[in-house]
Parts: sequence; structure tokens; C-alpha cells
Amino acid sequence: MSDPHTPADRLRFKPYPGPAAGWGALRAVTDHWFESKQPFKNLFAMVKTNKSNGFDCPGCAWGEAPQGGMIKFCENGAKAVNWEATSRRVDAAFFEKHSVSDLLKQDDYWLEFQGRLTEPMVYNRDTDHYEPIAWDNAFALIARHLKNLDSPHDAAFYTSGRASNEVAYLYQLFVRAFGTNNFPDCSNMCHEASGVALSESIGTGKGTVTFEDFEKADALFLFGQNPGTNHPRMLEPIRDAVKRGAQVAVFNPLRERGLERFQAPQDPREMLTGGSSPLNTAYFRPALGGDMAAVRGMVKWLLQWDREATENGGEPVFDHAFIAEHTDGMDGYLAEVDATSWERIETQSGLSRDVIEHAARIHRDSKRVIICWAMGITQHKHSVPTIQEIANLQLLRGQFGEGAGLCPVRGHSNVQGDRTVGIADEPPAALLDALEKRFGFQPPREPGYNVITTLQAMVAGKLKVFLALGGNFAQATPDTPRTHEALRSCELTVQISTKLNRSHLVCGTEALILPCLGRTDIDIQKGGPQGVTVEDSFSMVHISHGQLKPLSEQMRSEPAIIAGIAEATLGKTPVDWSALVEDYDRIRDLIQDTIPGFERFNERLKHPGGFYLGNPARDRAWHTDSGRARVAANPLPDSLVDGELLARGDEPDLVLQTLRSHDQYNTTIYGLHDRYRGVHNGRKVLFANGADIKRLGFRPGDKVDLVSLWRDGVERRVSDFTLLEYDVPAGQAAAYYPETNPLVPMDSYGDGSFTPTSKLIAIRLEASRAPARIA
Repeated sequence: MSDPHTPADRLRFKPYPGPAAGWGALRAVTDHWFESKQPFKNLFAMVKTNKSNGFDCPGCAWGEAPQGGMIKFCENGAKAVNWEATSRRVDAAFFEKHSVSDLLKQDDYWLEFQGRLTEPMVYNRDTDHYEPIAWDNAFALIARHLKNLDSPHDAAFYTSGRASNEVAYLYQLFVRAFGTNNFPDCSNMCHEASGVALSESIGTGKGTVTFEDFEKADALFLFGQNPGTNHPRMLEPIRDAVKRGAQVAVFNPLRERGLERFQAPQDPREMLTGGSSPLNTAYFRPALGGDMAAVRGMVKWLLQWDREATENGGEPVFDHAFIAEHTDGMDGYLAEVDATSWERIETQSGLSRDVIEHAARIHRDSKRVIICWAMGITQHKHSVPTIQEIANLQLLRGQFGEGAGLCPVRGHSNVQGDRTVGIADEPPAALLDALEKRFGFQPPREPGYNVITTLQAMVAGKLKVFLALGGNFAQATPDTPRTHEALRSCELTVQISTKLNRSHLVCGTEALILPCLGRTDIDIQKGGPQGVTVEDSFSMVHISHGQLKPLSEQMRSEPAIIAGIAEATLGKTPVDWSALVEDYDRIRDLIQDTIPGFERFNERLKHPGGFYLGNPARDRAWHTDSGRARVAANPLPDSLVDGELLARGDEPDLVLQTLRSHDQYNTTIYGLHDRYRGVHNGRKVLFANGADIKRLGFRPGDKVDLVSLWRDGVERRVSDFTLLEYDVPAGQAAAYYPETNPLVPMDSYGDGSFTPTSKLIAIRLEASRAPARIA
């Protein structure tokens, strides 16, 4: 079952000398166009990406510049479009040829490379093959399982952030009418800490800035993110900020090319001359998990400066009028800052006092500051306190409003919108009240399962049905072998998907694959061609229209699939599901009736670029219990590594962060290369400091096993990783996920967020028996 596009060469490692984007990106995009087997159709589609009357990129959630432009996509957006808009098919003939057991032997890249799922399939456990099933029979099978449950809480309903507002709203309405709030979703694994922390601090779980704010900021602080790979469209506003004289301060343990130099594909001068632009004015490299201590140090230095300025009649650095009018708890927080020693700050942050003071001066000298962050911040045990520490810094200086604020840079293109329209395991009472009033049923009020508690319930035998609206749950979640065992314990697993992935092969007793339309596909219902909406990281809502003819008439839209399941399970209660799907305007009317901010929804979508939902904290209105922003006085963690491990003497060889390659989006692997990090033809690599490699008795190129250290005594191991000497701070290491997700204990998650701690895993290295292979 080899594939001609799977590189047969040995692993190669050669540092990349070029800038981010530029000619390297154009070459990569061209390769992916031709690999799709329909390059000219896909080129037409790319021109319509992120345009009015076009479709929203299925990649990241970065927003769009208000200005027009011929090209409004990035390298990874092009990869996402070409990956989805392939002409290759995974149909009944494919599944007749390949058993599930055989498919499980293939890697994740090979599986998704096979193409689009084109017809509904049911797993035959006797033959170990998927077989065709009629749509109505598939819906009836799901309904039978759901109706036979002892309780609605015996089922869980997962959502990927790729899902549109329309299908997410139908999904939450169906599941709540069914009787549960069991809504694990991809946000639980990435930015849940952002929502929890910001809701407690400023009364809203969303970022407070707009795209235009980046043009007015005097300084950008970027914590724990790599936009060159994960949000490439962010590179242009960063470049523009540096060019106009703004400060850009980066906090990232790794030196990432996408944070150092950028060659703008739309700048003829840079492209013709081979030039590039810097993407930062200061680069700080903290310890993994040390960002909270670094920000605490910035505040400590600013506090001293403010006190001295006040005593000497100078201009204070803090906005005392703002603090008095808009915040609660500031005195307690500043007492905590005073009680935190510089020695502890330096030790935990991994940065010297002088370096931290440099960062503090940048903030002090900037009138308008935006702070951005991503999963380098959110996937730690103390992520919620870290984000609240960032919010405290902004509150001290009143950094909310034009050109200033907080910006969690989210991943999937509609992960924020899904939460806005009701995908939440702990829904706000106002949403439930609105649903009860509009639809006349009593929605469940008790909290449901998130990703971690869903897995724990599966392990305990409490979950019988698992339905996934998109995503690759089996590979995206932590503790992979345990997760797979949990999924196999279910009586029914259902995957609504565009392409084949491992989640289709980790089956319950019964299993269904339901093929859906993607963002690039034309969606025609009884009322004509339909569009779906998404919300980006800046709370802009815009409509998306697919541009390419679907590969099969058997593929259905996600709203149509959810409506079919709902009607088979509940009948025409509490709505006529089929009628809603005839025209998605009808779904948007229901969203308008029940979700704040969507007034005149369909009318406002006619405006090019969509409309802004608004953010009260941006306007200095705080939707907290007190009506004021809450300043959280969190102590620094006692230790970044689990205290129980240290207490029993389990000192790790290294602490590991998992990350994406440049040819990857979440668990989707576009290729086996990582251009910016210089890795080719392989993914099982461990980036480590040369001195650490020597200290541990190895040499670059050696094969090693990575063994996770955790308090439960369970062995968690991944094998045959090649050691690469890389510019990694001492004591740290990095490797790609999902290959290293087996090392993340299911029970190691963020306090208050339940987000897996994938950015700090205590590991030891053992020599592998496999021979070294590196060119």
C-alpha cells in the first residue's frame, strides 16, 4: 500500500537560510496545486479565497485586512484548499480493497493523502471492512442507538472548529433538545484557557482587538506562537508594524523563521531583489512555562518605576484613573507582585533581570500595546493564571481600546464562532434561557463533558455513543493508546468528515463514516446555492460560498447531515429540521433570535467583509459580577514540572513541547517536510540542545525513545526518534504532534481549563535499538 508521493529518501536535516514566505512559499504552493490533480480548478478557487462572494479559508482564524487585494491567502491556506479540493476519492471500492486493520498500519499523511470521502459507510466487524450504507439507514442507526441509551448523558458530541455557525447552531439545538450538554470540542485542547481566564478577568472570553488596531499599535508583544507556520497571514501586519517604527517583542523559546525575517509575496521589490524585512525588534527566549514569571517581572519593574515617578513628581507609568474606575483587586495583586522575589522570577522565567527590564521598558515607552498569544501559553497547567497575568499588565496601563488590547490568536477558522453560537459544555444561563423561550423546551442546565472528561467517562464505561462533527479526535487528543482504547469501548462511533483519518479506524462496536462537503464545495439545497458563516479572531462574521463542484452526489452538507440525524431521533421537534436546511437564511434567523450581536443577521451579511459582533471590554464595559475588571492575584506556580515527580526524585532529562511542522495544520499532515526548521523526509525527530545531547550520552543522529514521566506509573513511550542538534534552550526539547501525543498523560491538564499540558512534558531519553538514519 505504498504511495508514489511518500518520499522514500532518508531523513535529511539542513538549516534553512531563507526568509519566511517569499519564493519558498510560492514553490510550495505550486507543488501542492499540481499534487491535487486539478491545478487549474484549484487556482481558480484560490483567487476566490477570503473574498466577498468567495469562500473563507478552511485554515486559521486570522482575520482579513479591510483593504482589497488580488491575493488574500497564505502558503498554508493554499495547502489547506488544495488538500481539501483534491480529485482523489475514498469510495466503496477503496474500502473493499483495504481492511481497517491494514489501514491502521499506515501513517497519518498516507491516510489523508488518499482523497475525499465520497459516500456514507458502515463498519462490518465480521469482515473488518467498511461497506456502503444509505443515508436514511445511517440516520436510523444513529437514532436507534441514541434512543436506546439509559440517559442522554451517555452520548458525547464533538465539534471541530472548522464547522460553520449554521451547523454548530443546529448541532447544539439538537443535542440540547436531546437532553445533554456533552459538547467536547477542539477549543478544549487549544484556547480553552484563554476563554476561562479572560471571562474571569474582563468579562468576555474573546480577544478585544480588531484588525485595524494592529495599524495603530506602538508595540506588539507576541507570546508562545509561531505565526510563520500557524497563522502566516499575520506576518504582514507584523512586518508593517516594524516598518512604521512600532516595537515587536517576541517571547518564544525557539527561534522561528516566521518571527525573524519575512519576504512579502506581494512586494515586487523584495521578490525581485531577494530582500526581506525583519519581524521583531526584540526576541526573548523564556523557559517552557516561564512566561508568567517573565510578565510578573515586567510588572515588578514597572511598579518600581511608577512608585519612583510618583514620589518624585514625574509622570506615572500606570493609568491610576483607569485602575480606580475600572478594576477590582489591584491592591491584592500588587502585594503579590511585591512578595515575589527577583530570584524566583529569574529562575522560573529562564530570563535574567536585565532582559526582563528590557521588555518592560518597551511596554512602558509605548502608548498603545497589543499582546498576542497562542498555544505556547495555553497548554500548561498554569495557563489560566498566565493569561490573567498578561491581562493584569494591560489593566495596569489601561491598554484597552483603539490600537491596544488582548489578542488570543486562535487556530481553526471558526473555533470562536462555534462557541459564540452555543457549542459549550458549560453554557451560559442566558443562552439556555433564550433557547427555552424561543423553542419551548427546557434545555439541560447541568455541565456536560469536555474533551478530558469525555475520555475519562469512556474509560469508566459511562459513554456509549460518540459523534464527531469533523476533526480527528483519535489523534488530536492526549494519551493516544488510552484514547484509542476508550473510543473502542463505545457502542457506536460516528465521524462526519471530508477526508480519511485515523479516527475512522479506531471504531466502536458499530461505526459510521458520513462524508460531508468542505468549505471549497458548492452547496446546493432546495432553496438554491447556500453560504455558511464563520467568525474570525477579531469577532468579524462573514459569509463563505463554495466554488468547486463536489466529487460525488452522495456527499452532503454538514447542516443537512445534522438535520437528518436530528429528525430521525426527535422527529420535527422542536423545529422542522428539513425545512431549515432548505435555506440557511432560516437557520440564521434562529441565531438572530437567540444569540446577542446577530441582529439583522442576513441583512448585515450583504456588506462586503461581513460585520463586527462587538466586544464590550474593548469599550471598557466589563461583564463581570462586579461590573469591573477583576485583577487576579495568582501566585507563581511552585514548580513548572509536576511537584510529585520532583518529590520522588524523578528529575526529567528534558522538558518537551509538542508543535506543528510547516507542512501541517493541526493533525492534518500535508507533507513530510518542515522547511523553516530544515527537516526533510521525516517527522520522528527530537530537536534538542547540543550540550544536552552530549550530557545525556548521545550524539546527533542517534535514535532514541522518548519516555514520559508521570505520577501514575503507566509507561508512555514513543520510539525511534532521531536526535537533531538544534538551537533549543538548555534543558528543553521539541517534537511534532500527533506523533508525541502518546506522551501527554490524560490526567495532566490545565487548572480551570482541562487543556492538555502539551507544551511541558517531563521526559527521559533511552537509546533506541533502531539504527541511526540521517543524511
